[in-house]
Amino acid sequence: MDLSILDQIPIFKNESAKQALDNAVSLAQQGEKYGYKRVWYAEHHGGESLASSAPEIVIGQVAAKTNHINVGSGGIMMMHYSPLKIAEVFKTLAAFYPGRIDLGLGRAPGGDRHAIFALSEGRAPQLDHLYNKIDTIHSLLKNELPENELYQHTAATPAINHYPSSWLLGSSGDSALQAAVRGMGYSYAQFFHGQMNQEAFEIYNSRFQPSDFMPEKKLSVAFFALACETEEEARYYERPYAIFKMKLAKGERLEKFLSPEEAADYPLSDLDKTLLEKISESHLVGTADKIVEQLLEQQRLYQFDEAMIISITQPHEVRLNSYRLIAEAMKLTNKE
Repeated sequence: MDLSILDQIPIFKNESAKQALDNAVSLAQQGEKYGYKRVWYAEHHGGESLASSAPEIVIGQVAAKTNHINVGSGGIMMMHYSPLKIAEVFKTLAAFYPGRIDLGLGRAPGGDRHAIFALSEGRAPQLDHLYNKIDTIHSLLKNELPENELYQHTAATPAINHYPSSWLLGSSGDSALQAAVRGMGYSYAQFFHGQMNQEAFEIYNSRFQPSDFMPEKKLSVAFFALACETEEEARYYERPYAIFKMKLAKGERLEKFLSPEEAADYPLSDLDKTLLEKISESHLVGTADKIVEQLLEQQRLYQFDEAMIISITQPHEVRLNSYRLIAEAMKLTNKE
């Protein structure tokens, strides 16, 4: 099983956006050394807690400062953008870094309704034709004539003879089917949904059709995972992210992440404690051996090909060490 990284580029209260972005580069560089297959950047708008509003720019920066790790979007929120713009951005990235660029596409907004309308200059978003938009993007990436007449008169440049790998982010049987029949990788965010969807995975694995973008099926699942020398230590460092998700679930304003010290002292109602406990149950937290055992058990049950790890905590060295410990434990397990 491959291991990869999903980075939302968290900003903590005692950090600047620049520090968060520098940490993203550092994580990718270390992840490459640890043997991670790919690193993806999410797209989020309108909050103070994440510096991931422009993943395509981060991709270019990170690809320039690494050597062989795949770099991509997890994902580009395509409701906001023209297929021509998406294709041209990723053709440019693929021209710079052939064989290393992943185009992950998402149908979610990545922000609230204010962000949606600000990104569309006040126009209502077109949500009924997103799968058709994928077809147009694919045609433009391949220098072919799209079915949509609007895009038949302007070539997507630069012309390239190799393509970024193409992925669809999703959670339902419908999205799994759409990814499969289009020959895309399928990426499922367990860390966001808190549970698995076996039906979606079975649909994808059984209906996949190879394409120029993905010659073989690729099903990835993203988990929040945090490894330390002891489970107690790992739970301490997991707390800032658990509180972030609790606030998100309650619809509260998402400010910068708390430090572990602040999170430990954060006042909680009885309802908060119950919610926080439920959130933490869906995370993989503890020693690296335990986390890898859980990942392999999940892979056995759900037949996915790759685990993407999202890990958010502070200080940055603890976060890097978590990725290192998990990678080392996975390598040791694979040798047995």
